Amino acid sequence: MYRVDMTDTQNRTFPSILSQQASYNANGEFLVTDKRRLSFAEVEQQTNQLAAGLRNLGVAAGDRVALMLSNDIEIVLLALAINKLGAAWTPINAEYKGDWLLDNVLRCRCTLLVVDEALQSRIVAIQDQLGDEKIVLIGDPQSSDLTHAISYQSLLACDEINIDLSTIDYGDTCSILWTSGTTGKSKGVMQSYNCWIRAIIYGASKQYDSVAGDVIYNTLPMYHSAAWITGIYRALIEGIPCVIEQKFSVTTFWDRISEFKATQSFILGAMGVFLLNAPEKDNDADNTLRISGVVPLSPEQRVRFEERFQVKITRGGLGQSECLLVCNQFGTFKEERDDIPLHALGYAVEDSEVCLMDDNGKPVDDEQIGEICIRPLQPYVVLNGYFDNPEATAEAFFGEWYRTGDLGRKDPDNGALFFVDRKKDAIRFAGRNISTMEVESVAIRHPEVKEVAAFGIASAEVESEHELKLNVVRTEGSQLSHETLAEFINDNAPHYFVPRYMEFVDSLPMTPTSKVQKFKLREAGINAATWDLKASSYQVKR
Repeated sequence: MYRVDMTDTQNRTFPSILSQQASYNANGEFLVTDKRRLSFAEVEQQTNQLAAGLRNLGVAAGDRVALMLSNDIEIVLLALAINKLGAAWTPINAEYKGDWLLDNVLRCRCTLLVVDEALQSRIVAIQDQLGDEKIVLIGDPQSSDLTHAISYQSLLACDEINIDLSTIDYGDTCSILWTSGTTGKSKGVMQSYNCWIRAIIYGASKQYDSVAGDVIYNTLPMYHSAAWITGIYRALIEGIPCVIEQKFSVTTFWDRISEFKATQSFILGAMGVFLLNAPEKDNDADNTLRISGVVPLSPEQRVRFEERFQVKITRGGLGQSECLLVCNQFGTFKEERDDIPLHALGYAVEDSEVCLMDDNGKPVDDEQIGEICIRPLQPYVVLNGYFDNPEATAEAFFGEWYRTGDLGRKDPDNGALFFVDRKKDAIRFAGRNISTMEVESVAIRHPEVKEVAAFGIASAEVESEHELKLNVVRTEGSQLSHETLAEFINDNAPHYFVPRYMEFVDSLPMTPTSKVQKFKLREAGINAATWDLKASSYQVKR
């Protein structure tokens, strides 16, 4: 284990960090899978060879290389090699296909696209509509339907090149990650080295507090920033191994943890709940995992998870592609604060300031809900802008303040921030701020509701306010009525959670990552099939 000194900004680039690990921790394991274990020195050598091969294909400083790859060591080697040339890597979601995939690849304006055998059929389906991007295949080009595919092995067979690391600055854009497209067309977030590194040194590294012998176990998809912050890049900075798993499995998770003697992990979405819902075993606590992020879990689920598996769960915070660390429960404190609820976002860290603002960029009064905004106190804290989208970049800022698009509130006693909702997913009506997330959490509890999306419809009476609408997918065979669902919501939530409008639909518009595209629902608005509370017989009980 060797920790690179991150107080020196000249060290805050991944090629520089890898070079130091290769010098001072040469034989230390870095990337681990079932079939391979690569040391830092071996990764340094192979990325120098790949950099030579990429340069021979025309990749140069300022270019973009798109990576549509399954979870494996190659995506890490390529990302590091691309950065050594001063270029940026941009991951393509492995779930994408068809027009959605084509649009993403074209908008990257990449010099090169790398794909593996498992995903190549999706590129084959759109290759006639691509431009002049060169395509590299991790696999056998001779047996592939890709036209003029270049062998990845031919890149790896090149002689090493020596990279002048002084030409790479910690503020350079090293990656472009694309937003999910739930609130509008996806945007390419240009991320600097420092944007990544600060999220680790002020956030993830403090949470995990690694010691010699620690091993990270990553099951998250590598097109997701959390995989790199909690796994790959943190392992690079801390000089410890990171296991790259192809995918998450409930049935094998704990066996794999033991097999690799993993001590740290991070799991998202329903993963934690799936593990909790699995049948209990007498040896559930007999595992090597010491600490893990498990997001999201309710306070009750968190207690059960820690007790059942004897694993410490990391505390909360806020991050997004545009600012990989907005705040966390450490803040500028040296230790966690037990007086802060586990679900709190926490405080700003030392290189930035956080404030809650109204729609005009003015701080809101204490205890009022406002948009969470962050102002850098040091360079390269937030995104370098949206790729090819200066209008969206300008809209994302109030002067020096980056607007996260998240609504929060501040605890008046301890000053901690708490999440309320996504700003575009929250509405204001009759002077109240209503979280659509909270409305959905009530409606989904009805046994005949399969899926639900809550969103705002512009009020005809007050221009600045919105009426609440629910689009509901009922369970198969359900005869649930609008009035019955309205009554259920009325009985289980504040009266103003009862929507003005409701519509039963067959499905909700989704992204390839199964997130609701609410902007499409807002655009569709109301129609002849929309139920209107004011025109119904139901009377809201206050």
